[in-house]
Amino acid sequence: MAFSSNDMSAPSNIQVTFPEETSQIGNPNLIDDDIHGEHGQKLKELVKHIFSKVRDDSFEGLAMIDAVQRLGIDYYFQDEISEILQKQYMFGDQYGPNNLQEVALRFRLLRAEGYYQSPDIFNKYKNKEGKFNKNLSEDINGLMSLYEASQLSIEGEDVLDEAGDFIANLFNECMEHLDNCQATVVKHIFAHPYRKSLFSSFMAKNFAPGTFQGEYEWLQYLQQLAKMDFNMNQSLHRQEIVHISKWWKDLGLAEELKFARDQPVKWYIWSMACFTDPRMSWQRIDLTKPISLVYIIDDIFDVYGSLEELTLFTEIVNRWDLLAIDRLPDYMKLCFEALNNITNEISCKVYKMHGHNPVQSLRKAWASLCNAFLVEARWFASGHLPKAEEYLKNGIISSGVNVGLVHVFFLLGDGVTRESVQLIDDIPAIISSIATILRLWDDLGSAKDENQNGKDGSYINYYMNEHQDSTSEEAQKHAMKKISEAWKNLNKACLCSNPFSATFKRASLNVARMVPLMYSYDENQRLPSLEAYIKSLFENLPTRGVY
Repeated sequence: MAFSSNDMSAPSNIQVTFPEETSQIGNPNLIDDDIHGEHGQKLKELVKHIFSKVRDDSFEGLAMIDAVQRLGIDYYFQDEISEILQKQYMFGDQYGPNNLQEVALRFRLLRAEGYYQSPDIFNKYKNKEGKFNKNLSEDINGLMSLYEASQLSIEGEDVLDEAGDFIANLFNECMEHLDNCQATVVKHIFAHPYRKSLFSSFMAKNFAPGTFQGEYEWLQYLQQLAKMDFNMNQSLHRQEIVHISKWWKDLGLAEELKFARDQPVKWYIWSMACFTDPRMSWQRIDLTKPISLVYIIDDIFDVYGSLEELTLFTEIVNRWDLLAIDRLPDYMKLCFEALNNITNEISCKVYKMHGHNPVQSLRKAWASLCNAFLVEARWFASGHLPKAEEYLKNGIISSGVNVGLVHVFFLLGDGVTRESVQLIDDIPAIISSIATILRLWDDLGSAKDENQNGKDGSYINYYMNEHQDSTSEEAQKHAMKKISEAWKNLNKACLCSNPFSATFKRASLNVARMVPLMYSYDENQRLPSLEAYIKSLFENLPTRGVY
């Protein structure tokens, strides 16, 4: 799409107002003064003061950054974090001999911030045969730090892959020799490495000092602030869920489309993961709306619509032809009207807030999604069995990740230029890699969503059909390898120079980190990890609308 000057103009004939409750929810003054209060403000000032004191201490400064990130309060201290990491990047090699924990922690934090660090620095921990030294087994904290660092590898970085394998094998052999505290930390990190999981974030209220080497007086202040922040966010997110639930009920799609999923809380969780800053209420609320339609349109294609109806619906979405919607059956007409209204409302709001009209990009993303859904519907109707890679290429689009992240990009409003808009329209690596992770995780699940007897394919099944001599276990292992490769591509996309803002990269990364929570089904077709996540955030919140 050519990004013409017309795309920058305000949408015509669209009137949109900010609901009173939305503007109040997103009011930063209410967040800081009414919820945090004077004590919270003093705590934040104290933490900022401590940051200024520890920035010249190589390891303590890094440890403090790690702590605020794991506690989920790093958005308060982005300036302090950036200052320390920039100094570490410029002068880190001047701090003198460092232990493994510090070297690996610096490597991980700098890479996560977008600074390139060569993995060759870890070669010094190898022996003459090129293997990691066995005597590292006594350095539990150093090994855990190195394992976390290995999760930020990109293609071709064999030393990081070797480090991850070495540490996993080592702890499999010696786990029984660890004390209970060490064993708990080790098991948690292997199950939920920080880079690839949000489990660390929502376990923040149970954060233990034993995660780090040594004791720091400032940790108690961080924990106090994190607890206040958790309580504030819990109250804020509850308000937002009420708002979303009312919007969803008023929209009427759940009543009209009985066959479709009715899960507004689950859809909101995606938005909450993307926009972690409490001041981004309206972004969380507005993002939940297109996410809900991704699920609803998916159900229309997979469960209910005839091929003729689906073809017509896709044609109308591609043309965005409002004059043709009377040709649609009533349930599709209602869906397209909702799609059109939500797209226009978000476009108008983005223009009002950021000065850019994203309507053409949003429409293009929706058209691509419906085209991909239609390809799958035609495969099913014709009995065609695609090759696994053919299915995955289309599945990257049908995952809905592209639609979601295009909305995220414009709702954030950071770094929106002609160059970045053209790139986002062409589905860049930062999006396609996340979509690959989601599609494969979904297909690895042994169960479908409740009441979903639809027409979904599966990478596992297509791979086994293509490789007749392969077992289910081998197909799953192959899919996990492709997920690992997709993570390396995502790490590279977050690391390399591109026109996307740091806030967009963080939001995108959190989508990938949410995937294991959203698609780890058990034998009862439930999502126990997601259930634990919901309960940790919203005590006593009914689980209806989650699964």
